[in-house]
Amino acid sequence: MILVNRLKEDPGVQSIFLKGSMGRNEHDQHSDIDLYCLVKEEDEKAFLSRRLNHLRAYKDPMFYDDIFIIAPQIIGIYEDWLHVDLFTVTEKTFQNKDYFTVLYDPDHLMDKYQTEHKLTLSEAEFKDHVIDVAWFLFQYKKAKERGNAVWAQEMLRYVMSNLSNVMLYRYAKDRSRLGLKAIDAHLPREKRRTMLEVYECVTPSSHEKAVKRITSLLKVEMIWIQEFFEENDQTLVLLKLMIKTLSTEAELTP
Repeated sequence: MILVNRLKEDPGVQSIFLKGSMGRNEHDQHSDIDLYCLVKEEDEKAFLSRRLNHLRAYKDPMFYDDIFIIAPQIIGIYEDWLHVDLFTVTEKTFQNKDYFTVLYDPDHLMDKYQTEHKLTLSEAEFKDHVIDVAWFLFQYKKAKERGNAVWAQEMLRYVMSNLSNVMLYRYAKDRSRLGLKAIDAHLPREKRRTMLEVYECVTPSSHEKAVKRITSLLKVEMIWIQEFFEENDQTLVLLKLMIKTLSTEAELTP
């Protein structure tokens, strides 16, 4: 790859590796390229100033943007629809929360990260997603009662985003950080079909059908979810209340 060869020549670059779908070898022709450069902390500022020129080694991007989400990142989109996200990390800022594929690492700096768990949520993180499922069901109820159908369906999208992590924690634990991106490939067929049926109804006009399906799904999944909480844990109490209340309301809806 022209861009990788160009980055190898940069004196500040210690390692180059892929994350995201390419790093996991789960990509297709539509995938973007999550390309990471590991640099020394004292070289970071100088390297950041050279990134755009490196992107131009392939060809001039038709669009680029310099942002910071998990690390300094420059986005490049080319006229052939290639999309490159070039991240810059140091050993201090590198977050080992995904599998990666090493492209260049002459000093073997990445070896120490290879054996660590990558995409498995911790139990505390899993519980946070359960909390958010309960919380956004509560917010959904408020929005529905106000008659704000647009916001109600948006709250259900937040429910589903967090529920996807919860479901993966049970059925594909080693992909549980990926959430919605992974449900199509890693959930059992029946569970995947149910999640899709919910999304078909997450609209301003059909959100009540969606929440009926969500509560039906949660009634089944609560059998194992509640094993992670004390009996009177406030999260469990709220979640059970939301399931009971919203499923009862759904039954009364024509």
